[in-house]
Amino acid sequence: MTTLTDRYVWAAVRTVPDAQRAEIEPEIRVMIGDAVDAHRTAGEEPGAAERSALAELGDPERLAADYVQRPLLLIGPRYYLDWLRLLKTLLSIVVPISTTVVFLVQFLSQGDLGAAIGSAAATALGVTVHVGFWTTLVFAVLERSGTTDTGTEWSPDRLPAVPDHSRRSRLPDFIASLVFLAALAVAVLWQQVSSVVRDPDGRAIPFLDPALWSFWLPWFLGLIIAEAAFALWLYLRDWSWAAAVVNLALDLAFAVPVILLWSEGRLLNPEFTDAVGWDPAAPTGGGWTIASIVTGVLVLFVAWDVVDGFLKARRAGAPALQPVPTHP
Repeated sequence: MTTLTDRYVWAAVRTVPDAQRAEIEPEIRVMIGDAVDAHRTAGEEPGAAERSALAELGDPERLAADYVQRPLLLIGPRYYLDWLRLLKTLLSIVVPISTTVVFLVQFLSQGDLGAAIGSAAATALGVTVHVGFWTTLVFAVLERSGTTDTGTEWSPDRLPAVPDHSRRSRLPDFIASLVFLAALAVAVLWQQVSSVVRDPDGRAIPFLDPALWSFWLPWFLGLIIAEAAFALWLYLRDWSWAAAVVNLALDLAFAVPVILLWSEGRLLNPEFTDAVGWDPAAPTGGGWTIASIVTGVLVLFVAWDVVDGFLKARRAGAPALQPVPTHP
């Protein structure tokens, strides 16, 4: 029958590499012997002294981990910040992209908005779990392997920018942009499956030409996502010359296809215009056609948005006015 000491030593050394057991086992036995002698000197019986000594030493696996300097945690402070930064980056990129792709594929293939939303939500949850698990597993392996170089050595260049206290003033514009873009995306999707105009069989007639789902409507939905990311960029960093150029590119990416499709008669669903008896090419009372009016309004709106972006970039880049000194 083994003694409590033998059981304690075995519980400790079984958790360390074989190469270190021969060195650690005698040290633990010496430590236990010294503790037992101290308790026996205090007047305890041998059995009680051994039990008291082992209780003082605590969990044998923790004692062994201290000897081999093995961290008793999943990710220690050496890797924690790198793990957290990488996890945040992956979640902010992988989850939105995968969720959007699944939503569009499900909606375009089945035409069921509720099912598409459900699939997208399940995808977002699943991708979040997988990204979190596999990222954490990689860093846990690095922690256990004793790797000391993560390739992400800190330098002053990685210091964050000073917080922009004017960000709070940009919050209303940011929220308004997101609400507008979300409403626009919902409108594009909803008009495909629900419409106030229906055929004799009760089927909803889409406002936009269903043939556009082959490319252009996914293109516009992708632009809406890009506009949302751009709105976040403006909220975090404010306007700059680079932001003005991006704004110009996004405006052209939207306006040019819309104007071309509109002028070629490929934007609206012919079935819809026939059902409501509306001809965009028909002249109005002033001789203008609805198509020309809409085109002119769109061009003016885009031109105004582009110019406004460059003006905001100029104001944001201008040096702050210094107060005029006053003399008593």
